[in-house]
Amino acid sequence: MAQVKRSGSQATRLIHLAILLGWSSRFFCAAADAPLEYQVKAVFLLNFTKFIEWPAAAFEFPESPVTICILGEDPFGDTINQIVGGEVVSGRKIAVQRIKRLPGPKSCQVLFWGGSEAVPAKPLPDLGPGILTVGEGDSFMREGGMIGFIIDNRRVRFDVNQAAAERAGLKISSKLLSVARDVQNKPAGNN
Repeated sequence: MAQVKRSGSQATRLIHLAILLGWSSRFFCAAADAPLEYQVKAVFLLNFTKFIEWPAAAFEFPESPVTICILGEDPFGDTINQIVGGEVVSGRKIAVQRIKRLPGPKSCQVLFWGGSEAVPAKPLPDLGPGILTVGEGDSFMREGGMIGFIIDNRRVRFDVNQAAAERAGLKISSKLLSVARDVQNKPAGNN
């Protein structure tokens, strides 16, 4: 799998990341019902929505919200609700849903694959266009996930599978790609 490694000083990257993600006071005031790791991941989920362009067909109605769905175990608790509460991205409100099975068309734009719903042994199922899949670890990315959270040197980072996102009709901003730990540009098997 072709990969692009990111370079630059650690301090510069952290400054860019903080600016890019627009750390809000809401993050620092979030309820302590989720570990710090998942408070950070909740902020990332919100901010991913600011740097993804969805096709119009990803939404049921022009006024439909951008919905972040949490499949399976919910590690965020009420923290994610507090972080996204009142947020609007590209004229759309942000909503959160907890689900127990794969979403239907147009019901989720971001799907966080939770802990108890282990990544399938085979590639992730095709969820159709317009769903950004986010999970944890290298195995999630190997199985076709689009954004995988990684703990790197005790920090929450993320990798991006740009080819998988493009297959789903999603356009990822170069600003988001520039702060990713790693960007995979080609599908598995293409060398």
